[in-house]
Amino acid sequence: MDRQTLSKKRQYGDLLFLFGVTALAAYGLVCVYSASSYNAQVQYGDAFFFFKKQLVGFILGLGAMIGISFLPYGKLRRMGIPALVVSLILLALVFVPGLGKSNYGATRWIGFGSFTIQPSELAKYGFVLFTAGYFAKDPARMRSLKGILPVLGAGLGICVLIILEPNMSVTMCVGALMLGMIFLSGVSKKSLIVICVPVLFVVPALILAEPYRLQRLSAFMNPWASPKEEGYQLIQSLYALGNGNLFGVGLFHSRQKYRFLPFAESDFILSVIGEETGFFGVLALFAVIGFVVWRGFKIARECGNFYGYMLVSGIMLVFAVQSSLNALVVSGCIPPTGLPLPLISAGNTSLVVTMAGMGVVYGVSRQTAAREQGAVFSGIPRKKRRAVKLNKKS
Repeated sequence: MDRQTLSKKRQYGDLLFLFGVTALAAYGLVCVYSASSYNAQVQYGDAFFFFKKQLVGFILGLGAMIGISFLPYGKLRRMGIPALVVSLILLALVFVPGLGKSNYGATRWIGFGSFTIQPSELAKYGFVLFTAGYFAKDPARMRSLKGILPVLGAGLGICVLIILEPNMSVTMCVGALMLGMIFLSGVSKKSLIVICVPVLFVVPALILAEPYRLQRLSAFMNPWASPKEEGYQLIQSLYALGNGNLFGVGLFHSRQKYRFLPFAESDFILSVIGEETGFFGVLALFAVIGFVVWRGFKIARECGNFYGYMLVSGIMLVFAVQSSLNALVVSGCIPPTGLPLPLISAGNTSLVVTMAGMGVVYGVSRQTAAREQGAVFSGIPRKKRRAVKLNKKS
């Protein structure tokens, strides 16, 4: 296969990545309906209530993903500081009476009539835009601890506002994202150690600061000690996964979704998936997730410039970290925290923002392919170049 033929095949970017993301979001529609149909019928009188909301999010997310992929990602470089400022403002507005919406003892949403958004979902990507632009402007900054301080300050500012909601799980996600991006920037080992050591003390301090976190930790250690209280959710999740065995009870046939398992359509949707499709179904799901993550980091590695590398890596870190934490929570490997499975769990803000982020990644792959195609084309002798142009016209 010659270089021109190879270039033609790659001119649309990484289509496997695009198909993988779309397939996950489409599968999420099916899972949301299965996990929520009974609860939606009882609570709203419409078995398709959550499915309809998710379908709207899927359509908007698909449009955002395709549309943003045509935006030259270099233009996003100017949006780093504005994106960070907007993220901080939105997180602060959560605490404004009348704007902030509370649910289950936490204030994590901003509401405008029937429309609500979750600022923490936007803040993760705002931090990625800021960090990628900051490091790309002067890569020498990452060689010293002083140069990393603005990134640490931005990450800690976001974490403080999120933990006050309170939302321990997203705080951990942003903290892991911050450390991951600093590591990928090429920071020295000494600076990385200096940054990581305090984090080891911060996490226990946050757990000790709130009684309910200690109760969750206790329930995680021995959920059967409080089977009707703090340990209830984890026990029901484990029942669902155990009931699924290797091949599952069949799609739409979960028993735990009949209001035994709280948040079956959102934070614990993986439990229902495990019950209905079994161990191999969950394994296949995470094989696709792993494939998308691998293709994403491959796009980052091949994009040819430091800003694109940091931007794509940050977006993929958000997706990979959140997927991993959700799986660990559902399986009882870490204490229960409220964190959705991206592209799968119910929640329009998360779905639309995640798909828009994936659109940025796909756009980088398209523009990289176009640049490589131009490089191949410029290497063709003039006579052959004219022939290629004529063939394209015909």
